[in-house]
Amino acid sequence: MATSVAAANANSKQQTVTLPKAAVEPVEFAALAGWEDDDHAAAFASFLKSCGAIRHGTPKMRKAKPIYGGLYTACTKALTLGRLDRDKARAFFEEEFKAYRVAATGQGEGFFTGYYESEVLGSRTRTDEYKVPIYTAPLQAIKAKLSKVFAHLDRTKIEEGALAGKGLEICWVKNPIDLFFAQIQGSTRVRLDDGKTMRLNYIASNGHPYTPVGRDLIDRGIIAKEDMSMDRIRDWMEANPEEGRELRRKNRSFVFFQEQPLAEHEECIGAQGVPLTPMRSVAVDKSLHVYGTPVWIDAELPIANEKPETPLRQLMIAQDTGSAILGPARADIYFGFGNDVGSIAGRVKQFGRFVMLVPLEVTLVGSGALAREVPLPKPRRSAVVADVASRP
Repeated sequence: MATSVAAANANSKQQTVTLPKAAVEPVEFAALAGWEDDDHAAAFASFLKSCGAIRHGTPKMRKAKPIYGGLYTACTKALTLGRLDRDKARAFFEEEFKAYRVAATGQGEGFFTGYYESEVLGSRTRTDEYKVPIYTAPLQAIKAKLSKVFAHLDRTKIEEGALAGKGLEICWVKNPIDLFFAQIQGSTRVRLDDGKTMRLNYIASNGHPYTPVGRDLIDRGIIAKEDMSMDRIRDWMEANPEEGRELRRKNRSFVFFQEQPLAEHEECIGAQGVPLTPMRSVAVDKSLHVYGTPVWIDAELPIANEKPETPLRQLMIAQDTGSAILGPARADIYFGFGNDVGSIAGRVKQFGRFVMLVPLEVTLVGSGALAREVPLPKPRRSAVVADVASRP
């Protein structure tokens, strides 16, 4: 790591942060396979988006969260640099951060899934064809920034009409399965019957726990664990409409949306409040991580085909979260927009290396030791299934 004035200043005010439920181990950048080959300029551009939000943080926020304070310092420098090429961007990350390999206590790896912005057909008015409502939250709840609304209603009650007549319908879609998967992803583009496109983002939920329906299909022997994917779940629901409805209702969580004034070319907004970048933004556990934290991912994923054979070694930025994204080394990779990338994102469920980049002024420690190194890929665990990704 290069020596700099910033490094000297950081060493003079070191703060130690303990990452709960985590095993942490420092690692040199040179030891990260593929580090020098990555396009750090793309990662830096995504990091700058986070800096726009981080720089609005108050001194109280920076003091309460040392990593946030360190990111504030790094952002202060980054915003003076403008656009950087690959080598200069890599030098920035090496000079302003230290790398720490992270896993859940007693484990050796992180776990990765994928998500995307879906696309559905819809109408601003209810018709015989478009009759499945997409709801927003009450205006007063949105103004108060409430994340939970209608907690007394579960998915079944809402689908049976408990909110009908309250004026909360944004639009209507054809297929309840489309709505269900849009709620899992947390954002969607609605191609309206008048030719226009509506952009919807997560605004709140009913606060009920998220239940991954894929786990139910595995437990019942309907879909094998190794074959589980979003596409397989959708296909089964399409082929079994009545059973599919009952399966969806086992997930009592219900997501509400808000229309966003986004252009066709703009990406959806993550929980940090900044536009996401395909393959450079990740969702993390917001109770453990600070938005804007760079995360190095090293895994073999099923991107080129359904086999986990595509190496992914890239620096990404934590800019989103999900109700099922839990744990210190859990990341949901944003793949971008479209149902084609959705097929790829929906089959990602692999283990790999999760490496946090922590500001120089912070020393990161964990609550336990890493498991001994095991060659990739590791066997999948039955407790994790493909449909666990849900914005926030």
